[in-house]
Amino acid sequence: MKKIIASVLGATALFFAVEGAHAATAQQASSDVVTVVQDVKNGTYKIDPHHTQVLFSVSHFGFTNYSGNFSDISGSLNLNVKDVSKNKLTIELPIQSIQTTSTKLTEELKDPNWFDAAKYPTAQFVSTKSVKTGEKTADVTGNLTLHGITKTVTLHVTYVGAGINPLDKAYTVGFQITGKINRGDFGIMTYLPKVGNEVDLNIAAAFEKAS
Repeated sequence: MKKIIASVLGATALFFAVEGAHAATAQQASSDVVTVVQDVKNGTYKIDPHHTQVLFSVSHFGFTNYSGNFSDISGSLNLNVKDVSKNKLTIELPIQSIQTTSTKLTEELKDPNWFDAAKYPTAQFVSTKSVKTGEKTADVTGNLTLHGITKTVTLHVTYVGAGINPLDKAYTVGFQITGKINRGDFGIMTYLPKVGNEVDLNIAAAFEKAS
């Protein structure tokens, strides 16, 4: 009985030691985050695909705002915090990575009636203009190519934080990006107007410094 109690106490102590280490790492990471935009390092960054998410939301027959997401995002950021107009952003996402909570719908969205992933496997945004709108915000305008059609889109970018990632030791900068597009402008017409035309975009974008 004493051995069992000792084993349980030992396992409990180990659990709390590990959790304490994780908490300490998280607390240290939080305290080291650069919150002032002007203190962020300039340079070339690449998207961290493991911590970047592209979410979309559209009205579903007026009942709900139904969401899905893309993953395996790639791209780059040439960052100049002193002169925002010199910033350059590219984002690419594979259409095959689309996911929803419905397996059937996920597969349908890849078909020719929707995104036609076989014919148009990639969506791409390339910035052409960046304008500072606040201490931590900017409007980034560029060309979005989706479903074989290119349109001008403006994204609203908010700085979140930067610093050394305590796990992989990469210098990382993060932004929250929002925007709206009309899917009909890109030739994605299925179920319009009952399924909404306006699509809300919400992107959690993490970039790791490359040079």
